[in-house]
Amino acid sequence: MDKEKKTTAKSADKKKYIEAVGRRKTSTARVRITPAPKNTFVVNGKKVSEYFKTTELVAIVNDPFEKTKYAPTFEITVVVSGGGVHSQAEAIRHGISRALVDSDLEIRGRLKQAGFLKRDPRAKERRKFGLKKARKAPQWSKR
Repeated sequence: MDKEKKTTAKSADKKKYIEAVGRRKTSTARVRITPAPKNTFVVNGKKVSEYFKTTELVAIVNDPFEKTKYAPTFEITVVVSGGGVHSQAEAIRHGISRALVDSDLEIRGRLKQAGFLKRDPRAKERRKFGLKKARKAPQWSKR
């Protein structure tokens, strides 16, 4: 009976935040959304504007909030690794969208319509032996 109390206490502690994983190419983003009095956004220990230098990348990361016009304030912490900067931004967008759907199911339709809940599977194809690149073959000569 004591074990049951401990597990329910642990699960109550874990309900304080919502965690989701977003992926794109070789990038993986672990996103944690915690309800908070004011919005804060931290990516790998830095503010989002410091981590992503261009406004385009910051806009990609903030897209789920823009599309849904979702009002509650969150403390968002992200650990992202792999891939390039653009790929990481899209992985974060995917993770945030998944976490928002977990917090409120009503916004799922808008995020799905925008395409933020679909993991973009496109990635670089591997190089095959006998070829110069994934599909480029050496020039054929008859003699």
